[in-house]
Amino acid sequence: PRLCVFRGLKHMYAQIIDDTAGKTLASVHSKSIDKKAAEKEDRKGKVAVAYEMGVQIANKAKEAGITTIVFDRSGNAFQGRVQAVADGARSAGLQF
Repeated sequence: PRLCVFRGLKHMYAQIIDDTAGKTLASVHSKSIDKKAAEKEDRKGKVAVAYEMGVQIANKAKEAGITTIVFDRSGNAFQGRVQAVADGARSAGLQF
């Protein structure tokens, strides 16, 4: 399975997709994250929300029995919010 990240100007989506079956196994949207609760001392704003998205998608993947994934950044540079999603997923136990 692969973790596909879409980054727009305002919102982000993260999905774990099984390409062989053509099904989405888990997904998270940035609207579902509470911005105030996600902010910590070292992360603020959209980066904090992206990190929390990574943690939540990793928890959903664990529930589905997935431990190893391929990270698909969808052509975006691996920095900022895209990197925060990856860091959050790694901190919650997913292996890339």
